[in-house]
Amino acid sequence: MKRALQPGRRIAEPPSVVKRLAAYSMTSVVTGIFAASMPAFSQVERPHTTNPVELTIHMHFRDKYVWNEDWPVAKELTRLTNIKLIGTASKVATKSQEQFNLMVASGKLPDIVAGDNLKDDFIRLGMEGGLQPLNKLIDDHAPHIKAYFQSNPQIEQAIKAPDGNIYYIPYIPDGTVSRGWWIRQDWLDKLNLKQPQNVDELYIVLKAFRDRDPNGNGKKDEIPYFNAQPSEVYRLVLLWGARSSGSNAAMDFMIEDGKVVHPFAQERFKTGIKNVAKWYAEGLIDKEIFTRKARAREQLFSANRGGMTHDWFGSTSTYNQPNAIPAKVKGFNLVPIAPPADINGNRYEEDSRRLVMPDGWAMTIRNKRPVDTIKLFDFYFSPAGRRLSNFGVEGQQYIMKDGRPTFTEKFLSSPIPANSKLWDIGAQITIGFVQDYEYERQVTFPEGKAGRDLYMKEKYLISQFPGVNMTIAERTIYDKYWPDLVVYLDEMAQNWVLGTKDVDKTWDAYQAQLKRNGLHKVLAVMQKAYDRQYGK
Repeated sequence: MKRALQPGRRIAEPPSVVKRLAAYSMTSVVTGIFAASMPAFSQVERPHTTNPVELTIHMHFRDKYVWNEDWPVAKELTRLTNIKLIGTASKVATKSQEQFNLMVASGKLPDIVAGDNLKDDFIRLGMEGGLQPLNKLIDDHAPHIKAYFQSNPQIEQAIKAPDGNIYYIPYIPDGTVSRGWWIRQDWLDKLNLKQPQNVDELYIVLKAFRDRDPNGNGKKDEIPYFNAQPSEVYRLVLLWGARSSGSNAAMDFMIEDGKVVHPFAQERFKTGIKNVAKWYAEGLIDKEIFTRKARAREQLFSANRGGMTHDWFGSTSTYNQPNAIPAKVKGFNLVPIAPPADINGNRYEEDSRRLVMPDGWAMTIRNKRPVDTIKLFDFYFSPAGRRLSNFGVEGQQYIMKDGRPTFTEKFLSSPIPANSKLWDIGAQITIGFVQDYEYERQVTFPEGKAGRDLYMKEKYLISQFPGVNMTIAERTIYDKYWPDLVVYLDEMAQNWVLGTKDVDKTWDAYQAQLKRNGLHKVLAVMQKAYDRQYGK
C-alpha cells in the first residue's frame, strides 16, 4: 500500500532570491499560456518559400547525434516549409564540442550552426564577426519569436550578448520541477519505518537499509543511497546547509546576496562534504557512485539492492510499471518524498529546470539566405513548429485528441525511453524552440506526477543561476583559469568523499590553491558580466 506524500517546511529565502524565483516561475506561467493558446491546425500549410531552399547545418549534440535528413521530423519540416537542411557534421565523431571547434577553426562555416552547450561559443563567435546579429531579422521577419520575447523579456535578456545583439535562438525548457528524492516504500514497510523527514531520520533509515536486510536475501548487499550521476553525491551537502550548484548543471556558480560565488569554495561546503564522506565510509552511499553511472537505476533496482536515489520525476516513475522492475522484484514500490529537512530545519530542492538552456542554433556570416533562415527559426516558434519539435509527426508519433497532440499507444508502449525515441526521429533536439511540458506529462507515470505536484505545491524549488554572457576580454580570463579550476574542484571533492584526503587537514591548502589558480579572477569577471546583464 502506498503512503501519502508528506509535505514539510521549506527554506526561507532572502527577498531578492524570492523575487528572482517569482520571475522564474512567471516564465513558466507565461510559457504555459503560450502553449494553451495554440490552436489546432492542419499539417497542410503554405510553404515558407515559393521555391525549395537548401541550407547547410553543422549540428552535433550529446556527443553522438548529428542532423539527419532522413529523420521523420526533418522530412516533415521540409514538407511544411519548403526548406531542407543538409547536415555537415561528422557522423562518426563522438565529441560535440571538439567537432564545433574544428569546424570553426577550418573556416568552412555552414549556413547554420547548432547543438548543446554552445551559448558561450555563440556569443564569442558572434562578437568576433562569425555569426549574423538576429535583432533586425527578428523584428522584420520573425513574428512568433518577436511576440515570444515581448511576453518573456527575461529570456531575451538572458541570451543577449554584451554588445546588445542576439546571436542565437535558444532551446527554452517548459515547466519548473525536474529531479526529486525517491525511496523504496516496500523496504520502509518491511522494516516498519516511516519516510525520513530530516537529515537525522534519513541517517537512521539508510543505516537500517544497510543492516536489516530489507531485500530478504540474507546478505548485506543493499546499497542505501545511489545515483546514476556521480556529481549527485555532492548534492548531499544540502543536508548540512551547503550548496553543490547554482543550477541543474553540476558544480555551477550561484548568486548569493547579489554576488557570484562558487559553492565548493564556501566554508559550509567543508561541513557538508565532511559529512558526506562520513556516510560514504559507513557504507550508506554506493561505493561505486563515481563509476556506475548511466544504468545505475536499472542495475540496482532489478537486483533488488538499491534503496534511495535523487533523480528525474519523469524517467524514475517508469520503474514502478508492471512490465518494469515489479516483474523482477516482487512488491517493488518506489515513491517520491519531500526533501528531508537539513540541519537547520529547511527543505529545499536545488535542481530545477533552467530559464533557458545553453543550447540552440545560430546563423553564420557565410549564410546567403538570412531571411529564409530566420523564417525557419521562426517556424519553430509557431504552433506548427512547436508541435513538430515536441511531439514528432502527426500520425506517426502522435494523433490530435481534443485539440491537443497525444502520443499514440504504439509510441508509449515501446520499452525505449520517450526522450530517446524522440531524439531518434529528430524531435526534442537542441535547436531553438520552446519545449511543451505536455510531452513529458504524457510519459510521466502517476508517482512522478505526484512528486512533481508536491514540489510545486510546497515551493521547494530555489532560484537558478541564469548564467552570464561575457565580453571577449572577460571570456579570455574565464577560459584561462576555469578549465583547470573545475578539474581541481572536482578532484578534491571526490578525494574527500572517497576518504583519500582528509577535509580538515587539506581545507586551508585547498583554499590557497583556489586563489593561486585564479578563482577570484574568474568570479570578478563573472560579477562584472552579471551586473551588466541583470543589474546590480
